[in-house]
Amino acid sequence: MNQTKSTFDRMMENPEWKADFENGYKEFLISEFLCEQMEHSNLSVRELASKAGVSPTTIQHLRTGKAENVKVRTLISVLRELGFSLKPVAVARAAESSFTTRY
Repeated sequence: MNQTKSTFDRMMENPEWKADFENGYKEFLISEFLCEQMEHSNLSVRELASKAGVSPTTIQHLRTGKAENVKVRTLISVLRELGFSLKPVAVARAAESSFTTRY
C-alpha cells in the first residue's frame, strides 16, 4: 500500500530546507528551556538579568530567540543562575550520522 507523504515530510527531503528547520528548532528549544526554567525558579527577566550580571534585554532576546552572537560567558552566567551548567556533548557529524552502530 502506497502511503502519501505529508507536506512536512516532502519538505524535509530538501537538505537546505531541513538544515534551516533544524537550526530554527534548536533556537526554539533553547528559548523554551529558558522560559520554563525561569518560571520554575519564579524569576522575572529583570531578576535573572540582575543575578546573572547581564542586561534585561539580553535575557529577553534569549527568551524570544532574537539573541545573536551570545558570548559563552553570558550563557554560562544565565545557566548558572538557573541551576545548570554548559557541558560539551559529542554529536554525530553529518557524514557519520548516516551510519548505524550496532551493538
